[in-house]
Amino acid sequence: MKLVTFVEGGKEARPGLVVDGSIVDLAAEGFKDATAFMAAAPSVQADVAKKKGALPLASVKLTAPVPAPPRIFGIGVNYAEHAKESGTDTQKVPTVFIVLSSSVVGPGDEVILPKASSMVDYEAELAVVIGKAGYQIPASKAMEHVFGYTIMNDVSARDVQRATTQWSLGKSFPTFAPMGPWVVSKDEIADPHALGISLTIGGETLQDSNTSLLIFKIPALIEYLSGITPLQVGDVISTGTPAGVGMGRTPPRWLKAGEEMVIRIDGIGELRNKLVAEK
Repeated sequence: MKLVTFVEGGKEARPGLVVDGSIVDLAAEGFKDATAFMAAAPSVQADVAKKKGALPLASVKLTAPVPAPPRIFGIGVNYAEHAKESGTDTQKVPTVFIVLSSSVVGPGDEVILPKASSMVDYEAELAVVIGKAGYQIPASKAMEHVFGYTIMNDVSARDVQRATTQWSLGKSFPTFAPMGPWVVSKDEIADPHALGISLTIGGETLQDSNTSLLIFKIPALIEYLSGITPLQVGDVISTGTPAGVGMGRTPPRWLKAGEEMVIRIDGIGELRNKLVAEK
């Protein structure tokens, strides 16, 4: 199933499921938001997924599928080649930072290049969405806690990020966490560690890799994070970006107003966001 949040007819955003090109309105089924649906029993989810959509997908605007995640855990330097281009040693434990949920925007939304930074960068990432809460989850049971997968662009102001050892603020400007277009349930992805992942701008491929190259795989990340803080339904783990970021190029390749970033991940789809300058 594909879980979305959408806007239609001037109404408030509400959750839905994409079924055969149409939207099943989950608000009409009693779910206040996407997190409430993910928290429902699998049997309930399956019953709702059998319903016929009433709204054509083309008639609605998709927002971020989880508009306000409880937490977004960013994972740094989780591909060896990206660690190399960043001048960072491969870590023995995951490098974790927090991206503020206030930075989340959806597919097609504009990403604002802030006046406070002249070095804004892109990062194509596979994001894992937690569907079952848990604490101290062993890696052997970690996938039981996954609802599904989406795409995240971990947009980063490198000058702000690198000014201190704490990365979160450099990744938390408004609009810096584009996400979507939907959350694909885990049963539709045979192996999340075998997905092609790419980012293009203006038809130029800048990142082109595969999630098989993740250093810390999803079960290890869930075990590590949940060993420190209980994971909540709706939490997002953005698993890290492969090589090819602007910071790692010679000369560096920073984002410019007017460009459009397009991330594609096998089995999920594509996430498009245009860049505009802050007014």
